[in-house]
This record gives sequence, structure tokens and C-alpha cells, in this order.
Amino acid sequence: MTTLAGAKIRRFREERALTRAGFGAWYDTPGSTVQGWEEDGKRANAKVVNQIAANGIAHHADWFIPAPSLENAMAANWAPDSWKRAEARQMPDYPDADALDAATAQLASFPPLVFAGEARNLTAELAEVAAGRAFLLQGGDCAESFAEHSANNIRDTFRVLLQMAVVLTFASKLPTVKLGRMAGQFAKPRSAPLEAQDGVELPSYRGDIINDIAFTPESRIPDPQRMIRGYSQSAATLNLLRAFATGGYANLHQVHRWTHDFMGRGPLAQKYADIADRISEALDFMSACGIDADSVPQLKATSFYTSHEALLLPYEQALTRQDSLTGDWYDTSAHFLWIGDRTRFEGSAHVEYLRGIRNPIGMKCGPSLEPDALLRLLDVLNPGRVPGRMTLITRYGHDKIEKHLPTLVRAVQREGHPVVWSCDPMHGNVIKAANGYKTRPFDRILAEVRGFFAVHRAEGSFAGGIHAEMTGQNVTECTGGAVAVTEQALADRYHTYCDPRLNAGQSLELAFLLAEMLNAEMAERRRAAA
Repeated sequence: MTTLAGAKIRRFREERALTRAGFGAWYDTPGSTVQGWEEDGKRANAKVVNQIAANGIAHHADWFIPAPSLENAMAANWAPDSWKRAEARQMPDYPDADALDAATAQLASFPPLVFAGEARNLTAELAEVAAGRAFLLQGGDCAESFAEHSANNIRDTFRVLLQMAVVLTFASKLPTVKLGRMAGQFAKPRSAPLEAQDGVELPSYRGDIINDIAFTPESRIPDPQRMIRGYSQSAATLNLLRAFATGGYANLHQVHRWTHDFMGRGPLAQKYADIADRISEALDFMSACGIDADSVPQLKATSFYTSHEALLLPYEQALTRQDSLTGDWYDTSAHFLWIGDRTRFEGSAHVEYLRGIRNPIGMKCGPSLEPDALLRLLDVLNPGRVPGRMTLITRYGHDKIEKHLPTLVRAVQREGHPVVWSCDPMHGNVIKAANGYKTRPFDRILAEVRGFFAVHRAEGSFAGGIHAEMTGQNVTECTGGAVAVTEQALADRYHTYCDPRLNAGQSLELAFLLAEMLNAEMAERRRAAA
């Protein structure tokens, strides 16, 4: 129930175009608490009541903080190492502190892997997604490994992402922002610190950048020198990705030919021939009009960005650099970083670190995240409400998304946060097959994507992206799809170091199914605008 004090607080704030976060900043209070004062009858602190409610203060223009100034005020007490004063979960316990210091000092002397200007470009592209004028495609390995690092594997995953992007762009008539889970996606959170095999317990495998997957006491000891190897592999991967993206490999006609050739060899051809044929007709028409790769450079090159979970904070801190042009801090290990569902709690060291860097960032949102907690985190991570800064990656499970997601969407819309909504249909849909393999049924993955679109359609928000664990290899890790991987076939090519991934055929099928949803969504938007 709104009180008189609450009504006056709201009137004062709205007269001056103050956001709840902007008003609350004066009292070290998140915007969600201000909302409670205004709408739920919660008692504001005495200072607020005295100044606003009791006195009904007239006009104090000096109370207004523009968004950039608010950001600067919050960043004033941040440093690349300020995360060390907060609670750090899912972090390895390095036995040799001197070895850790030596490794991070070496990393700090290395060149950046990405550049501040590239991260700013990605923020601008994601702002278009937040506004409903583009779509985000994010995909790649669950966890990159040292053993499987090869030019062929990088090429194949990049190629499938390009194929998916062409299908999505054609269906939605919107640009597709391409973001790889590549060149740094090594560290993985674990549900338990210990792993047991045949009655023997050892520390859990946390990714090649931390320890080794071999089940021996020596292999499971965290080794800081693995960060050096992770950096080197990321640099090599980025070098190849940049060459592929700008050197002609991304030629639009070539990408579509790959899709046609791939479909011609399997069951995808019958299901999605219509969309593929229409893309062919569009490309043929462009060629007939003289629009080709020689006359339009964009047809043979593309923008491609990298991302990973910012989990191993000593590594991220060592690659944090201050931009010489703006003075802002950037994590130069990737263009885009995200916080996982296990590390995005309030007071988290990972939240503290990411709030200070100016890269675009993401946050995983699962069933345990309440709307008020989400709003408080958004106030911390994006106080200036910069469009493109914040991507919310939902991961519920096919049977939970339509129950939990609407309350988050409503809260974010009510507060006016300009976020990108992206769907991770992978992490909530892991099951254990009868033969003991972890897998993800394709029909459950697709059901969560459909639920994601249904919620956003009902709430009037934009379903802006997909976040998939996938590979360009012909693995057998997720069951189902047009390629019909069975539980019995999982053992054939089960190569993942962590969680099951979509293979090339399943990834492309997901893109075609997404295309159908996007096509319907955009048609509905056009009808509503007419």
C-alpha cells in the first residue's frame, strides 16, 4: 500500500526525471528499495522522510546526477584488485602463492588479447539488440581444452556460427551479432569441490586453465602456469578468428553454399528446404543486380567477437588494462564477459570485478534469482543504464521458464533497464542417460527456446538472443534432432570435457527453428506497427 511519504518520494523523483537508482544513490540504497518505499509502504530511513516527505522539498536541481556521473561515482572506489575484498566462490586454492604471483605478473606484461575500441563496438551492436533492432547469436564450447585445440576445430565451429547467423538474419531481417564462446572459455564452475571415482576422492576438474582432467592427485592440483598456456592458446585462436572473419572465409555466398551442401547430405534438407531456397533466390537476385563481394566488402567479411565466463579472477585481473583514450578499465581477455549463476550473488567478488570494467557483460539468471535481487544487481553492474552494457542470459529448464521468467521481465521493464534478453536453453536441461552419459535432449532445448519467445511475446519485450553450447564437430553428446542421436549412440563420439554440446547438424537445425520463431515474431511486430 502506498503511503503519503511514498507518494511524495515518487512525485519528487519523477518531477526531476530521476531513476530510482539515481535517487537511491544519494542514500547508498538500490533502486529496488526505493521502489519499496514508493509502492509497498515500506518505511524509508529518517533522512529521506525528513527531507522529502515531511518537508516536501521544492526543487533541488543539484540533487540530480546524470547517468555518466553516477557511473563515475560508483567506479571511484573500484580497482582491478578490489574483488579480493569480497566473497569469492568457485575459485581454485593455489598451493604456491609465489608461483601464482609470478604467473599473474607475467600475464600482466603480455599484450592485450582484445582492444577497448572493439569492446565499445560490441556494446553499440548490443544496444541495437536491446532496442529490438538486431539479434544476438552466442555459441561455442562448454569448456575449451588444450588437447583439442586445432585450426580445424576453430574453423568448423566458426563456420557453423556463420551458417546459423545467415539463416537468422534472413528470417528476422535483422543484423545478427556473432559472439563466440571461444578464445578463453576454459574455467568451469563445479557443483561440488570434490569428485569421487571407485571410492577415491580428488579435487574436481575445473577446466584446463586451472587443473588437468586426468584423475590423479598430481593432475588435480591447481597450477598457475596453466593460465600462461591458456593465454597463448587464446591468442592463437583469436588470430585465426580475425583472419577468418576478414580474409574472405566469411563470404556470404560461400557460407550459404556450405549450408546447402550440408543439408543435401541429411534429413535437414527435407525439413528446411524452403528457407534455404529462399536464401538462394535472394543471393542470386543480389548477384544479378551487380551486388557481389567485389563491389560490397561486407559480403566477404564480418564482425566476430569473443566471450567467456569471468570465473578465474586472477587471470582476468592480470589482463585488465586502462584505456589510454577514455581512462576506463577494460578486461582485455575477451570482448564480452559474463557472471555465472553460482557467482552472481550480492557481495560476490565476481560482481565486484565486473562492475568496474567497461566491457559489455552478461549475467546468468536461473530459478533462484528473485526480481528484487536482480534489480539490485543491475543497479550495481549498470548504474548508468548504458544500452548494450548488460545482457541477461536466462537458464531455467524447459519446464520452469514460463513460471519464473515473467516476473523478472516485468521487474526490468518497470525499472526501465535497457537489457538484452538472451536464452540459454542448455544448462537447465541436462539429464543422465540410462547408460550413464550426461546428455541434453534436443526436444527439451527447443521447448525452452519456445517458452522464452512465448514469455517475451506475452510481456511485450524482445526475445533478443540465443546462448548455446555447440561445436562444429560431428559429436554425439545431445540426443535427438533431425540427425536422431539416440542414447545408445552417445558413446560413439562423446568428446566433451564438461557438459554435452550440440553438434553441427543440431546447431544448424536450432537456427532454422529459431528462424521460424523470429519470422513469426517480426511479422507480428510489423502488423502491430501498421
